[in-house]
Amino acid sequence: MIPRATYRLQLREEFGFADAERVVPYCAALGVSHLYLSPILAARAGSTHGYDGIDFTRVDPRLGGEEGLRRLVETCRRHGLGILADIVPNHVAVGGADNPFWLDVLENGRESVHAGLFDIDWETRDPALQGKIAAPFLGVPYGEALASGDIRIVWDAGLKRLCAAYYHHRFPLRPQDYAEVLRAGPEALGPLADRFPSDTRAPDFAEACAALGAQAGETLEEALAHWNEPDRLDALLARQNYRLAWWRTAGDEINFRRFFEITELAGLRVEVEEVFEAVHATLFRLFAEGLIDGMRVDHVDGLADPAGYCRRLRARLDEIAAKRPEGAEPGPFYLVVEKILAEDEDLPADWLVDGTTGYDFLAQTDALLTDPDGEETFTDLWAEISGRYPDFASEELDARNEMLVRAFAGQLDACAHAFHDLARARLETRDVTFHAIRRALTQLVAAFPAYRTYATAGAAPGSDAPILARAVEAAKEMAAPGEGAVVDLLAGWISGVGVTDQGLRARAVTTLQQLCAPVAAKAVEDTAFYRYGRLLSRNDVGCDPGRFSLSREAFHAACIARAASHPAAMLATATHDHKRGEDSRARLAALSGLPAFWAERVASFLDINKRHADSGIDPADEYMLYQALVGAWPLDLAPDDADGLARLSARLARFQEKALREAKLRSSWSAPDGEYEEICRTFLERILDPRRSPAFLEAAHGLVEEIAAAGAANGLAQTLLRCAVPGMPDCYQGRELWDFSLVDPDNRDPVDYAAREAALADAAPLTDLATRWRDGRVKARLIARALDARRRLPELFAAGDHMPLEVRGPRAAHVVAFARRHSSSALVGLAGRHLADALLRSDAIAPPAEWWGDTRIVLPADLADADLADALGEGGSARAERELSVGPLLSTLPAGLLVQG
Repeated sequence: MIPRATYRLQLREEFGFADAERVVPYCAALGVSHLYLSPILAARAGSTHGYDGIDFTRVDPRLGGEEGLRRLVETCRRHGLGILADIVPNHVAVGGADNPFWLDVLENGRESVHAGLFDIDWETRDPALQGKIAAPFLGVPYGEALASGDIRIVWDAGLKRLCAAYYHHRFPLRPQDYAEVLRAGPEALGPLADRFPSDTRAPDFAEACAALGAQAGETLEEALAHWNEPDRLDALLARQNYRLAWWRTAGDEINFRRFFEITELAGLRVEVEEVFEAVHATLFRLFAEGLIDGMRVDHVDGLADPAGYCRRLRARLDEIAAKRPEGAEPGPFYLVVEKILAEDEDLPADWLVDGTTGYDFLAQTDALLTDPDGEETFTDLWAEISGRYPDFASEELDARNEMLVRAFAGQLDACAHAFHDLARARLETRDVTFHAIRRALTQLVAAFPAYRTYATAGAAPGSDAPILARAVEAAKEMAAPGEGAVVDLLAGWISGVGVTDQGLRARAVTTLQQLCAPVAAKAVEDTAFYRYGRLLSRNDVGCDPGRFSLSREAFHAACIARAASHPAAMLATATHDHKRGEDSRARLAALSGLPAFWAERVASFLDINKRHADSGIDPADEYMLYQALVGAWPLDLAPDDADGLARLSARLARFQEKALREAKLRSSWSAPDGEYEEICRTFLERILDPRRSPAFLEAAHGLVEEIAAAGAANGLAQTLLRCAVPGMPDCYQGRELWDFSLVDPDNRDPVDYAAREAALADAAPLTDLATRWRDGRVKARLIARALDARRRLPELFAAGDHMPLEVRGPRAAHVVAFARRHSSSALVGLAGRHLADALLRSDAIAPPAEWWGDTRIVLPADLADADLADALGEGGSARAERELSVGPLLSTLPAGLLVQG
């Protein structure tokens, strides 16, 4: 069940299982072995991604339900494909009126049979929330919503419950309050009211509600109207198991764990065995029946114990595997986790997973293709134009501190209280105050160099030590005089030193780790990435924008490590979460090799558009917009194409709004600055209007044309690496052709599969496709041929080693070369890098053989006399000598793949 290659499909109501069925033949012809589906369990109506699940007991009916899934599986099996499912164990969608588990908890409080599902602090130190759930779903302050009549008591016919209603939200009343509510109405409701005890939940509560619903009408409306008066309604709401509140209070007062700062996504307690089994029951059944063959775990770092979760999941799947029907895929279950690895952080082997979802590979490949020679110029240019920090670390630190104050203050308080309880448990530390601990925690979380650590009730794993040490060192530098000792104390507790009550320690450490992960995600990816614009291709999921480039040696080291520890880890260069498309990043990376050229062009852009910039756009926002524009400009867009420019403008406007709000400097999601956003939108529309800005459009188009071939060369190089180095390649939907997409929703737009089927069917020689590279068919051919090689030599690609090959000669620095060997088969892979100067103003995607000159790849002795076949071209082969000349290999494409066996 280990995939050879996957094809990611984003399912939604407009593209469900039946639509996926129609692309199965194409995916099989492309060469993948598995469809990789976005979440398939029931999600919120209108969801475009499925990560807002509402019911983990059933397959999403919007996608076609379980019947539709079964038909898709049957079609996949006929074409030799398996299914990899995306699962979301960390959270479910709440609020609204569609999650039955959440609604039951609102109705029955901690006595609900489902209360244990959710990570709720029922014993919060806030007296107003003792035994209650904070429900910050109101669009205005509570008193205002009450006075305006926007909160009302209603009979919800769909839920068959009395509820407090606020627009689309429903908050069921306690069963104990039904009698009082009904007796406020006509006497005719008296017999119904008698069926609802005032001190407990009626044994036949559901039947009584059904009877009430059958008589719902004017008499019930009369009873409910009595309660829709502010003071009376407030008294009734005060008795409920929840406390309605303004959404802005969530960051300070919420008492249930959220996904990041999203109040409508509530955390699940899958560390509890009963919850684990309940949340996964449907998935386990689908696996047992042979309908799914692998899983991708979403946001594993949000869980209380990721390592324990992964081991438990692996054990359960191994146990179930024996029950799979005849004909279902045999072998170990494929399991990967969505995890962002920090620099020098390794995925622990004892998690028993096959690897990550490939963000680390995306970051490594992007950095490999970025030319270090451009770093100084790009850094200086950014600082000069923006007036902001030249380094990313400072931007990240500011963002982390801001997120702790603005979005996670409540969680920080809960964490500090947990550690304060630990301090009070020992005489030696009882005088360490809550506020001293809170300050130290703030510094520690702000300084964390990774998403989190993984300590549990037992000893902290060894992998935590270097991460914690770096965080402690940085936190102590920020600490006030005399308070560094508190940071040390926290570090000891986290590591398990000086603790007598392991229960208190486990609670405190878990609370900290589940705070660190969302702070990192929101501060880094969703804030600092949108503030720091040195080179936007380096600001993508999994990347460290502070690391401008990566050496070949470091790239090879990462490949060797992956081959040794997680040879089936997923390799991705495009995802549903990327900030910009893989070929957009590749084009921007090409600019890193042309720093003076870029600086000159940017100066020209600023000068041409200064009449528009006078409207007030921030120079940093203007500069980042130019990069986004250059990366997203379609290859076939002319500077006088008004309709095409309007479409590009609309795409960039969506990106621009998101970028401004995520940056949280001049606008934000919580407090949009409409005036400034309009200034930026107007600027964008003006510079992309051919009537207003013909000079700028000619200049922008000219720049894109000058670097287009270099960008395409980078795109093909990263495609070859994804398909050939150790790991399992994923093809994100539609990215077989050029991908100049922006952040979501742009990267989730519908795919034109007819165009891709035609590209795959094009039988033209590779040399012809390389000549007309602008249509993207050369990229599709490269993928199909590389995946065909993986199909023919599966063990080589799955288990082969990774050997860096020495490159000699005048252009040696421009080649990444490696060999992989397994048993009697082998391959040699090579890719060009830093070719921007060679391909500037060229219409060829690879430098000619003369440019490469006497550049040679040195083969290992066991391949010196091997017959190596060209896996990408027309199938020719040649007997290798001790050295391979690069010119003939990289003069048609900037990538090559030679195979033996």
